[in-house]
Amino acid sequence: MRPATVYVIDDDSEVLAATGRLLESAGLTVAAFQSPLAFLASYDGRTGCIVLDLAMPELTGLDLQQMLAERGRSLPIVFLTGRGDIRSCAEAMKEGAVDFLTKPVDESDLLAAVSRALGKASALEQEHIDRTRVESALSVLTPRERQVLEQVVAGRRNKQIAAELGTVEKTIKFHRGNLMKKLGARSVADLVRLVQQATVAASS
Repeated sequence: MRPATVYVIDDDSEVLAATGRLLESAGLTVAAFQSPLAFLASYDGRTGCIVLDLAMPELTGLDLQQMLAERGRSLPIVFLTGRGDIRSCAEAMKEGAVDFLTKPVDESDLLAAVSRALGKASALEQEHIDRTRVESALSVLTPRERQVLEQVVAGRRNKQIAAELGTVEKTIKFHRGNLMKKLGARSVADLVRLVQQATVAASS
């Protein structure tokens, strides 16, 4: 898995520098930007999280959050604001922000929030890896293996699947073993989970 980066975006250069130093002192990899547009121009898809100022010219923090969501970018966000804007806080949290902190921010609160955001980023990255693997495996299943998979996920037993597909139970066991091996599944529960991941990816 690629190393995570904390992207700090704030139009106040002093706050930007101080936040970057704090995060780097905690051993984190930091990339700093003075505007959302500069971040968007530079972002290369690396996993991580964002420490994001709310009120900025050109694009606000909420604008960037919405743009990333529309582009399918799953970067957990910790918002910072110099104003106690409850309405904006509610909107940000509704859209999936990890936390909303008021400046001047307590260092321990910020580090804790970033830690949570990076944990969420790691989980999202692993989900992406799992989905990619499952989608790749699904693409090489034979038509018959796909039919058996659908039946297994639906909760049917080998004998029932054999009757449904007009074959014998031994053949179903053979196809079932092959598809489980291709998908790296050890149980029916694994199969169901993996197929759900692929379905979610296809609909997103």
